[in-house]
Amino acid sequence: MIRVLIADDHPVVAEGLRRLLAEQPDMTVIGCVENGREAVRRAVEEQPDVVVMDNAMPELNGIDATQSIRKRSPRTHVLMLSMHTDGEHVIRALRAGASGYVAKRSAAREVVDAVRTVSAGRRYLQEPLASELLRAVSDPELAEDPLARLSSRERQVLQQLAEGRTTAEIAESLSLSPRTVETYRARMMQKLGVHELAGLVRFAIQRGLVPLE
Repeated sequence: MIRVLIADDHPVVAEGLRRLLAEQPDMTVIGCVENGREAVRRAVEEQPDVVVMDNAMPELNGIDATQSIRKRSPRTHVLMLSMHTDGEHVIRALRAGASGYVAKRSAAREVVDAVRTVSAGRRYLQEPLASELLRAVSDPELAEDPLARLSSRERQVLQQLAEGRTTAEIAESLSLSPRTVETYRARMMQKLGVHELAGLVRFAIQRGLVPLE
């Protein structure tokens, strides 16, 4: 049996995925989680074969959650499920360690096939996404990911800033001092050439760290 953990903060989507995968004779869904931190915790504790990961997750985005899961639970494969279909997002997911990437608008059968493929240790990429990936790789400007300039901790701070959390709230969430959070924010502004908080929030939304809702 392929043991699957679903990570998606939209209840309707998560329930649809759970039912779809639970109906398969060779799959069992071990749980559904609503944020990236919980996805990492459950993956490390329960060692699922596959995590179906939403790209835009609260608290810890899908990319950083994937990177953490791959480091702490190497036998677990991650299938990224995303509303973004551009080459930049595909590249970022694959660099983080995702074994496959599927658009959220995909047919149910394609999601099932993707789970089976990545669980067997192979990569899965839809044809339209493969074409976008090739285009991005061949374009130096697209292939360079501005998010790569930031450390993992800086990306975590950036995401929480974009989610509207205060410095004190971020400090408590990440076990940092408020002064350290301010330092991270200043470093991010310098690295990205941004001069105000609103600019950081726009950048986070544009790069898919948080959904535009």
